[in-house]
Amino acid sequence: MFSKDLLKGKTVLITGGGTGLGRSMSFGFASLGAKIAIVSRKEENLKETVEDLRKEGHVAEYAVCDVRDPAQIASAVDALWSKLGPVNVLVNNAAGNFISRTEDLSTRAFDTIIGIVLHGSVYFSLELGKRWISSGSGGVILSIVTTYSWTGSAYVVPSAVSKAGVLALTRSLAVEWGNRGIRTVAIAPGMFPTEGAWKRLVPDNAFEDIMKSRTPLGRFGRHEELSDLAAFLISDGASYINGEVVTIDGGEWLAGAGQFNNLREMPPEMWEYMKQKRNEK
Repeated sequence: MFSKDLLKGKTVLITGGGTGLGRSMSFGFASLGAKIAIVSRKEENLKETVEDLRKEGHVAEYAVCDVRDPAQIASAVDALWSKLGPVNVLVNNAAGNFISRTEDLSTRAFDTIIGIVLHGSVYFSLELGKRWISSGSGGVILSIVTTYSWTGSAYVVPSAVSKAGVLALTRSLAVEWGNRGIRTVAIAPGMFPTEGAWKRLVPDNAFEDIMKSRTPLGRFGRHEELSDLAAFLISDGASYINGEVVTIDGGEWLAGAGQFNNLREMPPEMWEYMKQKRNEK
């Protein structure tokens, strides 16, 4: 849907870029002309993704980095910057999550998720933002949040708290850094199956069917759909979009927000019965 040089001349750094949606965005951006820099803690995933990108003729590099450690972040950015040139776009994608009753969680469990999702996004945003401000070059920060960033969600409280913070960061920096040539935007995905997260969040096929039925479109998202949206938001074609979060969930969160939306599950004969009752009056 885009011209092949949409992202030509841009270097995009993606946290958690070796697997899942991060890997999909890496290939999507590369196919549109971007140079790709990916980071995560697991070198085997990073190496495989970079090798696969290079096999397709793309320019890509990686650096091993724990997003919870500002010193490692600075070193990783230095290394990637020296190999690829200045980074123009940051995608805060690294995440962690699991389903649990909140009373069963330890403080360490909270710290782990908040460290990866919230602290990691803040630390990377500060590292790149300071460089862009110092050089006067500007840049784009795209953060992957969730639809429960503004509603909250039971049973994933550490993630809900963290993603709400990332959304607040996006909107706050949009105002503070906008006049420095830095745009901040976010995407709130619904259910996009990934191998790692799916094992933690969707324990069996029956639960998967329940999750799918929550979405008005009756299906999960495809990775290329999110990648296309992300490509648009980081491109110059979206240069007047700042501080906004775009939802891509097939209408799932809206379906749960309306008081009577669960009537979608009511059988046809019940609708007929209700109509008869109205007519009797």
